[in-house]
Amino acid sequence: MKLSGLAGIGLASGSIFKSYAGEINGSAYDLDEQVRKYGTSRPQRFNMSGYSAPKIDTVRVGIIGIGNRGTGAVSRISKIGNVELKALSDIRKARTDNALERLKDSGHNPTIYNGGEDEWKKLCEREDIDLVYVTSPWQYHTPMAVYAMEQGKHVCVEVPAATTLEEAWQLVETSERTRKHCMMLENCCYDFFELLTLNMARQGFFGEIIHCEGAYIHDLLEGNFSKTKYWDMWRLRQNMSRNGNLYPTHGLGPVCQILDINRGDKMEYLVSVSSNDFMMGEKAKELAKTDDFYKQFVGQHFRGNMSTTTIRTHKGKTIMVQHDVTSPRPYSRIHLVSGTKATARKYPLPGRIATSHEGWLSDEEVKALEEKYTPNIVKKIGEMAKKVGGHGGMDFLMDWRTIDCLRNGLPLDQDVYDAALLSSILPLSEWSINHRSNSVNVPDFTGGSWKTNAPVDILLEKGGNTGVRA
Repeated sequence: MKLSGLAGIGLASGSIFKSYAGEINGSAYDLDEQVRKYGTSRPQRFNMSGYSAPKIDTVRVGIIGIGNRGTGAVSRISKIGNVELKALSDIRKARTDNALERLKDSGHNPTIYNGGEDEWKKLCEREDIDLVYVTSPWQYHTPMAVYAMEQGKHVCVEVPAATTLEEAWQLVETSERTRKHCMMLENCCYDFFELLTLNMARQGFFGEIIHCEGAYIHDLLEGNFSKTKYWDMWRLRQNMSRNGNLYPTHGLGPVCQILDINRGDKMEYLVSVSSNDFMMGEKAKELAKTDDFYKQFVGQHFRGNMSTTTIRTHKGKTIMVQHDVTSPRPYSRIHLVSGTKATARKYPLPGRIATSHEGWLSDEEVKALEEKYTPNIVKKIGEMAKKVGGHGGMDFLMDWRTIDCLRNGLPLDQDVYDAALLSSILPLSEWSINHRSNSVNVPDFTGGSWKTNAPVDILLEKGGNTGVRA
């Protein structure tokens, strides 16, 4: 794959800006070169949007990475009917031992792969696995997803699915060539208020959508510096040497579905700005005073505490997305939907809806709207999802829906183009910040098929016949 040209960077080749060269995933990383080579579109080999793979009556699953996210995935997936958990892999034996303990009396007895750094490949190579869940640290998401698809497996990969533009294109190229699904596990698309507003938007409640906002504002400062929360301090290391919106997908996923991004509209360009770091560098110094382990982080270049990105779409609509995982602020994904007839905003909780400038509707009025617009997936499986859990039930809704689509040969709600696009905001925002907030074009990963791709089906008109285990 040789993608070239300067059309995607918004500046002439004689740029006065200095190329950013840092390290990512242990390798030299030239951001300008990435945007030059991979910041443009290319012809589509095969359209994976709306693609229906052959039905799989019993979906055989393997999970790579049994850490914070993987442990929850093991428990949730074990409770979905017509699923067999065939294999688990983690470099740490204690993590797979813990997973096996959780699976006692579940009817699942997966094979374990651990110890070596490449043991996960053996899981992908098994002939009795249909779907590989990748819940490892970020730097392994694309390599593992690509390898799994090459072995003939559908893939669900945690967020972000890619950390560079090159990786984003690798996912697209591999999915199109192998005709295997590659779905990013953007669980926030399945939260209850987000599904409600998506259905409301589909039925015209908001009128024409003008502007949306999303965010990931979550104080992870202590956790990022913990020696035990993230294997090998991987999440803290991701916050060093890169300065952009490192985690854009939670805020973007739901509003992109509402705006029919990749399915009737597309992102055109973005601008991004970042504050300085006022928190992480000071935290490293404070910890290093009493623990020599933390001296390795003193003097490192941490990303800015608040990153704000604004995106304009082809149809002239706008999106604002923020990232802040260090400030002592209440948790928020914002989730603002602003249209010509109505507005909704989820945070601060509870979610609110307005139909005029005079103020938010009453709780009773919102409840009436919920009864009218709650989508079928929530009516069918919502209460069970809340019992199983996973961020209040949205994780289980996501897992159940994905398995149900595979069993019934239905297109997945999120395809490889969504995975690539939402993940690409990380390097693109990084480029804009590094170039004094200049605009940068967003690649069209669909190769133009966004003009005719059908919107996501949330009405459950087909499928819905997958059971759950007590």
